[in-house]
Amino acid sequence: MRIRVNNCSLFYEHSGDGPPLLLLHGNGEDHHIFDAASEQLRRDFTLYAIDSRNHGESEKTADYSYDAMAEDVRRFILALRLEQTRIVGFSDGAIVALLFAMRHSQLVSAMALLGVNLKPSDFTTENYRFLQERYAETRDPLVKMMLEQPNIELTDLRETPVPTLIIAAEHDLFHPEMFQNLAQTMPNARLQIVAGHTHDSYIAASDTWCPALREFFLHLPAQ
Repeated sequence: MRIRVNNCSLFYEHSGDGPPLLLLHGNGEDHHIFDAASEQLRRDFTLYAIDSRNHGESEKTADYSYDAMAEDVRRFILALRLEQTRIVGFSDGAIVALLFAMRHSQLVSAMALLGVNLKPSDFTTENYRFLQERYAETRDPLVKMMLEQPNIELTDLRETPVPTLIIAAEHDLFHPEMFQNLAQTMPNARLQIVAGHTHDSYIAASDTWCPALREFFLHLPAQ
């Protein structure tokens, strides 16, 4: 399906039954990364698996920014008149979910952040250097975005009340203390560390986090 929001045509897949749950993929990917997880989640939720702008079957634009993608999410929710919306974001999608929740907490009931980061400096030195080399070779604006964005301060998150499940792989791309600091700063967040896994495991091994995520979304406090 397609919808035009924020001067951009977005492609999305709609399936399942229950409260709305948005699925936001990572950098250079599309909604299909959630295919395996969707098999489990569509039993309890109405899924909206979105291709972000400049990804998949959505429109290519000149604006490569997490801010624009967060605004796309806001317009998407308003256009479809979704209520009690949950969001799952992976990597870049988690950044988008976090920015959206910071600015429009009244539009989201809960979110799960898989492998999120707040700043480019959250990458380990080795992983940041890899991105620099990749950009030097490709000049890919999506890689450039990761090198320069986002720039979220922990202090910006102290007043974000959205119930949040932060899922972190033990061997992620980022400094592990960032996840701890994030969970301690947000007033209604909890952290789950997936032992022995990497950044790729959020998708390749979705069975490791789907049960916890499903339980989290199904047992939210009454609003």
